[in-house]
Amino acid sequence: MKTFLKIVGIAVLLAILASGVTFYLHPLAVNDSILRYKLWHAGVQSHYVEANGYELHYLEALPPSGSPEHTVVLIHGLGSRGEDWAPLIPGLAAAGFHIYAPDLLGYGRSPRPDVPYTMDLEEKTVVSFLDALHLAKPDVGGWSMGGWVALKLAVEHPDRVHRLMLYDSAGLYFPPTFDTDLFAPTNRAGLARLMSAISPHPRLMPGFVQDDALRKLQRNSWIVNRSMAAMVSGKELMDFRLHLIQQPTLIVWGSHDDLIPLSAGERMHKGIDRSTLVVMEGCGHLAPAECWKPVEETTLDFLKADPPLAPGQKTIPNADQHN
Repeated sequence: MKTFLKIVGIAVLLAILASGVTFYLHPLAVNDSILRYKLWHAGVQSHYVEANGYELHYLEALPPSGSPEHTVVLIHGLGSRGEDWAPLIPGLAAAGFHIYAPDLLGYGRSPRPDVPYTMDLEEKTVVSFLDALHLAKPDVGGWSMGGWVALKLAVEHPDRVHRLMLYDSAGLYFPPTFDTDLFAPTNRAGLARLMSAISPHPRLMPGFVQDDALRKLQRNSWIVNRSMAAMVSGKELMDFRLHLIQQPTLIVWGSHDDLIPLSAGERMHKGIDRSTLVVMEGCGHLAPAECWKPVEETTLDFLKADPPLAPGQKTIPNADQHN
């Protein structure tokens, strides 16, 4: 019996050591596994569908009743993926909405073909995604680069967008305060600059986590660089097309967004007739993640409003303290 217990103890110790080594070598992969388990436990499913000639990955969450008030499609940003909407998906679904969060072409678990990653390509991919899943006219939300894609979709396919939601959205010209290589750092100092640009309170990461993050960023850098090249070319900017947007529009912005300034959100609000601008005080570019609770509440107020919210502007004070 003692020998058996000793063998079991050694096996448990080895398993713990193996887990520790795995986490040390691949902390982001372990974190992804934990996140996916939490999403699965919350009823969020992972699927693939053929869209624009590719097998796109997407997340889906149904409301508890099974009879959704409406469908919501959430489009992620540069270097991101559908799972970055994880803080909002369960709550929106629980409130009665059918949620879809695709990985754009080149990102997340979707294919990474050797193509120019323009906003036009990503918009066509989203249209094909809507067609493949027979989503006639959902509410559409876009975050950062995903907001640019959502803006194009609302202008070029107005019959496919019921209501529009923009979170710290790209798509308008503004004088950049950063170099384009910000998004593909090669060392810890560059990673620190990136984290400071997207968050007013960047999280401290142990060195081995920083190194794993750098490896991941470098693996994806060629796609990010092509997306950035398409954006900075200016060919697809939406500055002079905002007046074409007729859908009720929610614009959410972090007051401390050092990547895309609040002034861009204010210009979007001014250019879109039926828009509401909500400023999250104390939040940065990652407002839907770092300030998810007030962002979720604001989003639900907008989605549930019948008739739609009257155009206006307001600030949520100390939004970053609601988490």
